Amino acid sequence: MTRKSEVVQVVPVIDKSMRVLCKLAYPNHPKGCPNWNKKDTCPPKAPLLESVIILSEPVYLAYNAFDFGGHVKRMKDKHPNWSDRQTECCLYWQGTARKQLRQRVESFLADFPYPQCLEVLYCPEACGVNITATMQSIGITMEWPPKTVAYQVALIGKAIVR
Repeated sequence: MTRKSEVVQVVPVIDKSMRVLCKLAYPNHPKGCPNWNKKDTCPPKAPLLESVIILSEPVYLAYNAFDFGGHVKRMKDKHPNWSDRQTECCLYWQGTARKQLRQRVESFLADFPYPQCLEVLYCPEACGVNITATMQSIGITMEWPPKTVAYQVALIGKAIVR
């Protein structure tokens, strides 16, 4: 059974090579993600995890398990002439999934005694975190590419004061 949404304490698996995955080609993007070296939250501009979060303090992983398989089925039913690529397109599901994750994080922060002391990273892989291995450490195996469940994750930890 897939857990829908949760926040759990983790030891993040740090692997700085994760940052270069953004440069890998994917459909219609032969040079990788167009945000590379443009957004402050994307590599190589994104800071490394150890310069943002105090790793000797508890670190939490918030995740949302989005029913990707159900979404694809609904899209195929609604648009029977669409290709698999069209029914799986992130433009039609990623906003909803990310909103669900933000709501989970906000709920966690509301129950935290000093939320202003925390840093939330919605793109921890840009900071050198291996999300696949970190999720595996809590017993969740991610599908690549996703077919049934697509996970969105955030890391939460005590912020380093600059």
